[in-house]
Amino acid sequence: MTPQQTLTYAEFVERAVADPAVVGLVLKGSQAHDGMVTPHSDHDLYVIVTDDAVTAPTWLAGHRGAGLDLVVMTLTEFREAAMPSWERYALARARVVFDRLDGGIARILAGRARLDADEAWRASREWLDSYVNSCYRSLKNHRNGRSLAARLDAADSMRSLLELLFALDGRPRPYNAYLEWELARYPLPGWDAGVLLPAVDRVSATGDAPLQRQLFTLVEAAARRAGHGEVLDAWGDALALLRGGRAGSTAT
Repeated sequence: MTPQQTLTYAEFVERAVADPAVVGLVLKGSQAHDGMVTPHSDHDLYVIVTDDAVTAPTWLAGHRGAGLDLVVMTLTEFREAAMPSWERYALARARVVFDRLDGGIARILAGRARLDADEAWRASREWLDSYVNSCYRSLKNHRNGRSLAARLDAADSMRSLLELLFALDGRPRPYNAYLEWELARYPLPGWDAGVLLPAVDRVSATGDAPLQRQLFTLVEAAARRAGHGEVLDAWGDALALLRGGRAGSTAT
């Protein structure tokens, strides 16, 4: 197939379904999120081929254009999630277009949509520690009159906060473009998106110190309920500054 013979999305799907080497098609990105399609949206598609297809069918080669972006992998690669970690959310909300395995592709996809218990536990602890670190540094810089540093650290803390809250719920954090979409359809237990998102917006933009402390109070309670008190307690006297008091010099 020459570059002049590129297929539309519908034409590509029709041809892929007719090829016995193709066992699944999975659509990701804006086309898989209702209401998120823009005039600039293309079709991002996983093309899953049989393991004995050592090389992809030749007609797939080089078929990538403004309207169609393909990722071709074998069934084993797809099952073992042989893709970057940042693709996790893309898989969580991807849509099965074609499944030659009588639901096998859908089951693999469902298994990637949530973090397993150990993964969620580890991620929650790591992101909690990162959140506390950035929040503490922001409030310390605010106290010391370093306004730019305070705002930058506050913005960093909001990234860690969102990663933490989704990890606590056993979910990969959505890409920023889909954050509001995700929370509108799949709320975080115990968090009102109508309150959380404006708070994240304001803290990221201004480094609002009192609001950071209000958020920390809520996060601390949620983290302790989830069994992560040890991570918080390791911060010792520094927690006082996060709670609105004076911190000692145990963290720098």
